[in-house]
Amino acid sequence: MTAQPDIRLPAETSAQAAQEAIAEEFAFFGDWTERYQYLIDLGRKLPPFPDALKTEEHKVQGCQSQVWLVASGDRQRLDFQAISDSAIVSGLIALLLRVYSGRSAQEILDTEPRYIETIGLAKHLSPTRSNGLAAMLQTIKHYAQSAVDNA
Repeated sequence: MTAQPDIRLPAETSAQAAQEAIAEEFAFFGDWTERYQYLIDLGRKLPPFPDALKTEEHKVQGCQSQVWLVASGDRQRLDFQAISDSAIVSGLIALLLRVYSGRSAQEILDTEPRYIETIGLAKHLSPTRSNGLAAMLQTIKHYAQSAVDNA
């Protein structure tokens, strides 16, 4: 097994910088077994998610696993909290939050998740996980559009 990069969730200065850092980290691993383990490790590093927020209102529709996602903030800065009952999906959440949380609504809307293709994730997710990832991304973009529309 290769040496693992640090699993902290750094706060890059932009969504693009976060995507580039994710691509560099995943390049450390030689195979998808190691990459899946890294995803699971990332998911374990998510901050605690309050049980009180695990409601239907915050549940992401379209995911086979249970996923809850909450946004706070405004047009200038949106922060996201999320969790899943699946270890790999929690890792996917960690990547999404790293790219999109703490950004302006416009930056969120303008940023396509290119890292998904760059690291080969699109080819290595089951169809149901790919659908779930798309649903989570759609939910994040919906919150961002709402922040822009309500400003």
